[in-house]
Amino acid sequence: MTGKKGSGKRLREILGVLKKHHLSQGVSPEKLREILEDLGPTYVKLGQIMSMRSDMLPEKYCRELTRLRTEVRPLPFETILQIIKQELGRPFSQIFKKVEPQPLGSASIAQVHAATLLDGRKVVVKVQRPAIHEMMENDIRLMRRASGLLKLTSVGNLIDFGTIIDELWKTSQEEMDFKQEAKNCDLFFENQKDIVYITSPQVIHELTTPRLLVMSYIEGIQIDRVQELTELGYDMKEIGEKTAANYCKQILDDGFFHADPHPGNLWISGGQIAWLDLGMTGHLSGRNKMLIQKAVYALLQNDIYGVKNVLLSMGEAKARINHAELYTDIDDIVSKYMNMGFGEMRLGELIEKLLDLVKKHHIAINTDITMLARSMITIEGTLSACAPQVNLMQILTSYVSSSVLEHIDLKRELRHKIRQIYTSTDKMLSIPALLSDLLNITKNGQTRLNIDITESDRLLGSFRRSFDHLVLALLTCGIFIGSALLCLSDQPHTLWGLPVISVIGFFLCLIFVLWLIIQMFLHRKK
Repeated sequence: MTGKKGSGKRLREILGVLKKHHLSQGVSPEKLREILEDLGPTYVKLGQIMSMRSDMLPEKYCRELTRLRTEVRPLPFETILQIIKQELGRPFSQIFKKVEPQPLGSASIAQVHAATLLDGRKVVVKVQRPAIHEMMENDIRLMRRASGLLKLTSVGNLIDFGTIIDELWKTSQEEMDFKQEAKNCDLFFENQKDIVYITSPQVIHELTTPRLLVMSYIEGIQIDRVQELTELGYDMKEIGEKTAANYCKQILDDGFFHADPHPGNLWISGGQIAWLDLGMTGHLSGRNKMLIQKAVYALLQNDIYGVKNVLLSMGEAKARINHAELYTDIDDIVSKYMNMGFGEMRLGELIEKLLDLVKKHHIAINTDITMLARSMITIEGTLSACAPQVNLMQILTSYVSSSVLEHIDLKRELRHKIRQIYTSTDKMLSIPALLSDLLNITKNGQTRLNIDITESDRLLGSFRRSFDHLVLALLTCGIFIGSALLCLSDQPHTLWGLPVISVIGFFLCLIFVLWLIIQMFLHRKK
């Protein structure tokens, strides 16, 4: 009963916030951000996930949602110590020499403190908020109810809240399992261990539970504090190039990448680039890595057909594709960027235009690719802040080219080409027989020609509407002429000096004409 009362109270709070912001009047990017902030930590997390979904939201909304505050009110220090004791089964004094009372950060799911172990090692302790799973589960349930109400407003046509809520719950469950984040840290560290200029936190597994994560403490300077790093003798161009090269390695070699590479998660520590906070990571299958390489090559070669095939391979068409229009749109984008030099080309801008393109043509891209797209936009912004002269697109294309050359197998390629020549020759020899069969079928009158005209349904519907309008216009003209002729007759019942039946006819004509004008205006707007 208490749960139901709590749910009812929370639902009233949600509806109160929506009413406060006049949701029925539409939602601007700023208003959406303010609504999510007012609704509390769970909804801030929702906004952070929505900011990664450029395939669902217009880019201006995504940019605004990246401004969502990441800090929430910290838990009392006594609560932190109590959770540590509950998770480890002993007082913190038996494990830690000291835990800093002032948190390093306090987010919607967890709070982070610096600490020192009894053996003197400096660590970071990430503590999950109490009852956060139950709280978020309740909020998710209420979100689903609220999403039904949002469908009745203008924002319901803009955002697919059902899909985003499902993704929020899936992502939040993963983030609430610190054992999973520990695996991410282990995998990332293992992938980068041979790169001398890269480091990341190491997990202390004996002190880690699903609600408590203890990692090595990395002390350093945030990557965008350029003046401070330059005064210490660092070459910011070299830092930017190495950061971009390592990011390309994560995507194309490892298939496991940092999904939130903003400046706060990239530090310089003792001559190394440290990647921090691996709570948000992305995975790429071998197929997706191959498709990304193909996309880069297609862009370099100004191959609109290659780009189109990659886009369709990465996603799923939710409506009938107008291939001619899709080719034209891709050609417009590719031509613009191919006329630029590598130093001028911005990968983030190109990605945004391609995401707008797939939205326009109703192509649904899987979440791994959209997460990568948003991550690429973020890393390019980080590079712009610390090393503006470094171009991510140039480094990515160089990395793809060198990677392909390193992995090419000349013997295998030669066998493949010989097989292609044999297959093509075999098919070529079959052409005369096929032509003979075709001529015989045609001679006997058995040929059937199937033609699929692009957008034929839409054109047919437009033709039918035009025909209906023409019929109505002719009918209106007939009624008008008939009513006018009746005015010349001697009718006993008159209104305003005209026969009543003529007045009715003229009135109907007026209604029909106004209706036709409105339909023409609406059709042109579409």
